[in-house]
Amino acid sequence: MGVEITRRELSAADLRREAARAKDARASRRMLALAFVLDGRTRTEAAESCGMDRQTLRDWVHRYNAEGLSGLIDRPLPGRTPMLSTEQMSELAAIVEAGPDSEMDGVVRWRRVDLCAVVERRFGIRVAERTMSSILRRLGFVKLSARPRHPQSDPDAQELYKKNFPELVRTALPEEAKEKPLEVWFQDEARVGQQGTLARLWARKGTRPRAPKDCRYAWAYIFGAVCPARATGAALVMPYANTGAMSDHLAEIARHVSSGAHAILVVDGAGWHSSRELVVPANITLLTLPPYSPELNPVENIWQFLRQNHLANRVFESYDAIVGACCEAWNALIAIPERVASITSRDWAKVSG
Repeated sequence: MGVEITRRELSAADLRREAARAKDARASRRMLALAFVLDGRTRTEAAESCGMDRQTLRDWVHRYNAEGLSGLIDRPLPGRTPMLSTEQMSELAAIVEAGPDSEMDGVVRWRRVDLCAVVERRFGIRVAERTMSSILRRLGFVKLSARPRHPQSDPDAQELYKKNFPELVRTALPEEAKEKPLEVWFQDEARVGQQGTLARLWARKGTRPRAPKDCRYAWAYIFGAVCPARATGAALVMPYANTGAMSDHLAEIARHVSSGAHAILVVDGAGWHSSRELVVPANITLLTLPPYSPELNPVENIWQFLRQNHLANRVFESYDAIVGACCEAWNALIAIPERVASITSRDWAKVSG
């Protein structure tokens, strides 16, 4: 063979011991072949006993002499050269995040075929739709359901609200409540009725699953409130959303506030939240969200969870059936405090008190 094993830090017995420990079967065979050589076996015998020819064994002896045991492990293959450069990938990610311009791009959401056309126009590179799927996954994108955003919402005002939340709470609190333990609660209402909602289902690829949807118009309102820090909540199911129903809900929340504590209750700008006739208990202070900012209220996520897991794809025969379903759904959620905390906790909404 003409090439000798020049590394002597490992004996034949040491190589066999390392071969037994190795997780890579191919590297283990190479170690055994070198052990046979150190035992004095012929090069042909050593190679054939481990399923290789003399030339292959010669190559592994070179690698072992140069690098030791690490040289006997297969190096990762370089793979295909990426179709898009790092700069092009970054630019594509920015395009996807910005979304399409309906007038310029002719679509209201990106499809793979649209992004393939964008890549060809921008970079002169033709990409198949399946390849575009891989590129998007590599960039960290997945297809998600969009949440509604009011066109008049102000992102800057929302960020300022979150940043200044502790100070807003301190300003809103009455003097007699500033020395008491403080709880942060969030409140909202959801309409549930016979019109119902449809949620996604597991179904065979290529099919269009069907689910029941009523066409009648009876409904009820869930008035719900949660305290993320305590992972608890308080709710009422009411026939109407008005000042009287809100007063009843505030009384229910007040009964769930810890004894001796004061609650700051974050609400949206609905008229019945600020009515002069609204009865606000002494242990609650209301704090209003910025206009058109439902995404800042974690109770919105509660409604989404309840609809998708308890209230969607159903037909309610009567108003009483709606009320019963709403009560069962809310109670099922509140019975799992860790889920309440997971859905509703927000880092920006924590204040000391």
